Parts: sequence; C-alpha cells; structure tokens
Amino acid sequence: MNTVSVPQVISPEHLLKHWQGHRALTRHVIEAFPEKDFFEFSIGGMRPFSKLVSELLAIGVPALKGIVNRDEQPYSEAAVENLATKAAYLQKWDEATSEINQYFKQIPIEDFEKTFNLFGQYEFPIIENIFYFIDNEIHHRGQGYVYLRALGITPPFFWTRA
Repeated sequence: MNTVSVPQVISPEHLLKHWQGHRALTRHVIEAFPEKDFFEFSIGGMRPFSKLVSELLAIGVPALKGIVNRDEQPYSEAAVENLATKAAYLQKWDEATSEINQYFKQIPIEDFEKTFNLFGQYEFPIIENIFYFIDNEIHHRGQGYVYLRALGITPPFFWTRA
C-alpha cells in the first residue's frame, strides 16, 4: 500500500516563535502608553488598553495550561484584576511569556488536531485555539495602535518582533 505524506507547513517551534513575536510587539505597544492613558484612555466606548491586555493575559497561559492538563476551567480575569501600574502589567506579561513557552512545548504534535473545549465554551482543534489566541492579540493590539495615534504617539512598527 502506498501512502502519501503531506508536508508540514509550519512546525510547532515556528508557530511558537511566531506567537512570541506578536507578544514582543504587543509588549512594545504597552510600553508606548503613558501610564495614565494606559488605564483611562478609550475611544468610542472601547475598553482602555489595560483592560484589553488583561484579557490577553487571562487567555494565553490559562488556556495553554488547560490544553496541556485537559482542564476546561472557565475564562476569568481574576489573576490580573489587581494590577495597578503599567510596570506590573509588563512584569506579568514577561512572566506569561515564559509560561507560554513552558506549556506550549508540552503539547505533543499529534495533539494539535485534537479537539479541546477552551474555557468550556469553544470546542475546536487545539491548533485553531492557538490561532484564536494570536488573532485576538493582533485585534486588540490594533486597538492599541488606534489609541496611540489618537494620543499623538507613533506606535512601534508592526514588523517589530523582538
């Protein structure tokens, strides 16, 4: 019997590097905000950037931990509710970056196509959940770019990934 092998387009290592590149850029966007505006500035009823970053922090590590442990905990921003300074957010961001590396590497390649019920709400293959984490971050970072432009601040170039 002949079997046809389908070439892999992206390795898990490359996917993680891609995601961490986005995280590095989002960190630069956080850094660009003046302290007060990070917590208070918004446009058209959108949440301040600190709230958007809280959402990103509440997704990345908890979701990957859930995937690795097959634990469908509900979504919660409780772990980031008490962050009161931009420096505290940046520290939490850096801690999360390290934890993402740790948990991501525990996902066996054969599991990426397995279905996982993320936060008990979104039942998709693990690879699609990871794409959601990245897409959601890009979406919210775009809001941050709009805020920075409205504040008269030039945001980092979108290709800045280190």
